[in-house]
Amino acid sequence: VAPQDFQKGDELKVKVNKLTSTKTQLPYSYYSLPYCKPERIVDSAENLGEVLRGDRIENSPYVFKMREPLMCNVVCRLTLSKKTADEFKEKINDDYRVNMILDNLPLVVPARRPDQENGIVYQQGFHVGLRGQYAGSKEEKHFIHNHLAFTVKYHKDPQAETSRIVGFEVKPFSVKHEYEGDWSEKTRLTTCDPHAKRAVTNSESPQEVDDKKEIIFTYDVEFQESDVKWASRWDTYLLMADDQIHWFSIVNSLMIVVFLSGMVAMIMLRTLYRDISKYNQLETQEEAQEETGWKLVHGDVFRPPANSDLLCVYVGTGVQFFGMFLVTMIFAVLGFLSPSNRGGLMTAMLLVWIFMGLLAGYASARLYKMFKGTEWKKITLKTAFMFPGICFAIFFVLNALIWGEKSSGAVPFGTMFALVFLWFGISVPLVFVGSYIGFRKPAIEDPVKTNKIPRQIPEQPWYMNPIFSILIGGILPFGAIFIELFFILTSIWLHQFYYLFGFLLLVFLILIVTCAEITIVLYYFQLNIIFGFKKLKKADLEELEGAVKEDNNALYLGRKKNEMKRGREMKRGRETKKLVFNFKMKKN
Repeated sequence: VAPQDFQKGDELKVKVNKLTSTKTQLPYSYYSLPYCKPERIVDSAENLGEVLRGDRIENSPYVFKMREPLMCNVVCRLTLSKKTADEFKEKINDDYRVNMILDNLPLVVPARRPDQENGIVYQQGFHVGLRGQYAGSKEEKHFIHNHLAFTVKYHKDPQAETSRIVGFEVKPFSVKHEYEGDWSEKTRLTTCDPHAKRAVTNSESPQEVDDKKEIIFTYDVEFQESDVKWASRWDTYLLMADDQIHWFSIVNSLMIVVFLSGMVAMIMLRTLYRDISKYNQLETQEEAQEETGWKLVHGDVFRPPANSDLLCVYVGTGVQFFGMFLVTMIFAVLGFLSPSNRGGLMTAMLLVWIFMGLLAGYASARLYKMFKGTEWKKITLKTAFMFPGICFAIFFVLNALIWGEKSSGAVPFGTMFALVFLWFGISVPLVFVGSYIGFRKPAIEDPVKTNKIPRQIPEQPWYMNPIFSILIGGILPFGAIFIELFFILTSIWLHQFYYLFGFLLLVFLILIVTCAEITIVLYYFQLNIIFGFKKLKKADLEELEGAVKEDNNALYLGRKKNEMKRGREMKRGRETKKLVFNFKMKKN
């Protein structure tokens, strides 16, 4: 965003943005409440990310001139009806805040930190109103903030006599304004009067929100010169007072990595090294051909799974996610995605996701061909439509519900059409291009041949149940990132700024290492079941082998006995025939 120089007396226009709340995630446009309106409401141009976030930036009647203070300037006067009073009360009950913008700087309310003497935190926007009770009454009333005391901080260039805005603050008050006579445009208020130098400094006489109540909206403007330069004006908004927690997060994640690295090293040294040493010490050819240790499963580990197509889709989608996070993180760390560019981060993530469809198709097709698949178009369609289709269906249903609540967070039809066009017009063709390139490549060859007959897998113990394995495989990576994830979700749900992308990149790299190591450990435990099964059944196999040998010997002896018996019978038969022949010869 380029800086803008203002001369003394230049017009400054305050823009209004959405109403937000920490109690609910439904934003509303500023003019959904009966606030004072300008003669003509003009919507500002918004990018895709701003629309998806629910931003609705419009002009407002708050207009003043550079370095010309104002006191008790009347915006408008209105009388509430029961409907409008209920609308204000509903937003007050839900703690909605009003967001405004001046020279691309969001409006903030300075507040002192209770744990620090001179510590000041800045909260985005001011509350629509507050709830309270009159002295001596137990009935709860609603009061509206109808007087705004703006403070515009500027950095002055002594040579050019121009100024740049570096801060935009407000102190809201609830004041029941009073005046004498009938109301007109020239009516002077008695509660605050610029001629009498009478300013609003407290809310001792607040303005109640109720049916047929009259509300007068006013504002003050004060200009303060600041030493903060324009390039550093966002530092106040992005200042994180609890950066030690982020360092604690890094140390916590590193401890998990060290723990997993120790387990992987133990597996490699104690198991693989022992097996390799044993193989190297084999002397005879007969011993070398015997399958022991890791050789027991070398013909089964590369067997395609039962749902190989689904695995290919998951791998392709995972590559797409990984590419999106990595590229977006790099651009954010380099400073291209500043919070001053509202919606820039979400727009960048969405566009990078679309273009990473090329890698998704390539990865899924390569794995599919490795599994001896031939219908690459089918796997391409699944990769292009499965995950985005599920997300779009959920998004469409939620958007319909939000639209029913008349929230500004509902995506307009034009934006919905743009999203569908990005999906079908760019993402899907890129997935097909990536799949075509990946399928044209030679298939990835397995380092060993796969047995035609799968090895029998024993019954798994309870701790190797798929659900338990999924939980264990997810807890440790989550433990490595949960602190940083807390700040990210806080910034989303509590409408705060998040700009610690350096910490986030470190945690992201640690997450990659953690996932790789926990995968190795879980694979080892899964494969070790087969090794343990073979070891436990070795005695049984020897006993079975002995029994088979005994059966073979018995069969051999039985067969010999039968052969000898048949031989004796045949011999007796031949002797009988010989005797009969001799008898006939003597008779003749």
